[in-house]
Amino acid sequence: MKLMTIFNNKGGVGKTTLLYHLANVLAEMGKKVLLIDLDPQCNLSLYGIEIEHLHEIWSKEDIFFDEGFNYGKKTMTKEQFDAFSREAHTIHFILKPTEDGEGELENYSNPINIAPNLDMIPGRLTLYTYENKIASRWNDVYAGEALAVRTITRIREIAKMYSEMNGYDYVLLDTSPSLGALNKTIIMTADGFIIPALPDMFSLYGIRNIGKSLVSWKKELDTIFALISEEKRKLFPTYPVQFFGYTIYNAKKATSKNVGDLGLAQAHYNYYKQIPNSIRENIPNALRSTLSEDEIDAPIGNLSVMHSHNTFPSTAQKYRVPIWKIPDCELDDEDRSTVSGNRQKYYETYDKYREFAEDFIERAERINE
Repeated sequence: MKLMTIFNNKGGVGKTTLLYHLANVLAEMGKKVLLIDLDPQCNLSLYGIEIEHLHEIWSKEDIFFDEGFNYGKKTMTKEQFDAFSREAHTIHFILKPTEDGEGELENYSNPINIAPNLDMIPGRLTLYTYENKIASRWNDVYAGEALAVRTITRIREIAKMYSEMNGYDYVLLDTSPSLGALNKTIIMTADGFIIPALPDMFSLYGIRNIGKSLVSWKKELDTIFALISEEKRKLFPTYPVQFFGYTIYNAKKATSKNVGDLGLAQAHYNYYKQIPNSIRENIPNALRSTLSEDEIDAPIGNLSVMHSHNTFPSTAQKYRVPIWKIPDCELDDEDRSTVSGNRQKYYETYDKYREFAEDFIERAERINE
């Protein structure tokens, strides 16, 4: 199992859309994939799950968050709680015993199947409270305090546990754009991450901020490793997280003749050309050791997903399917004529995402070899 995430310190770069489509194409290629929504905005959950179903899951869990996990558990008999635990749940419900300092669940529900080979554990708007616990317990990790160590490694342990249960090849984590405590934990206990970017000034600053944070976070983990027991170190990855590439995603094609050789407007092309050097300058060699110099210069999948699909992603979210499956959905009247006139363009996006996924797999499989 490879535990991966897609992260950028800048929002609006299409991170969740890219992650959802990557997961779907990997699944169609025969890989078994689990998506976990760790962004409190829950956009990935809304992409994959009917809103009524998601609301039902949240409502049933509310008492555990309003009154505390132990209180919610006591409102049921043991048999009732065991049955309840096996129902579909959010990642925050699974993390809640750790947050409250209680014993872990004895029974775990299967993730929600959203397509062949593709499952999801949805998110929850309350996840910020788990982040608060990470922040408040962080200093105790240096002393090897068991609950503190469990708090910052629990997401990885859950991913490993579900992979052992269901045989996932990839567990993909969605994140917010924040550089706060939750994402520090997610990124530094993952195996690898990629950065989706737009060819603009904000993405360059985002890469710089990520690089600075990675350097600081790695120093913290190195100190923690020097202080805690060998047994507790086993809860962390054996190797430091690896950055294994970036992609230019959902960029608008230029309409004028003043363009670079990628069909980008000149201003965007100029920013695009600065990304490789920004990576070299800000992300340490130790955290990108599997990348060749050529791979730093080229985005994952090259031009495959670089240019915008216009309104295709929003239509995909509406029907909760990847773009290439939209023409085969039962469409609303307002969408039928538009989709019909572009049917082949919708289908062709599969080849683009597959090209991206093939490069993703080749790079990802080198991590931890």
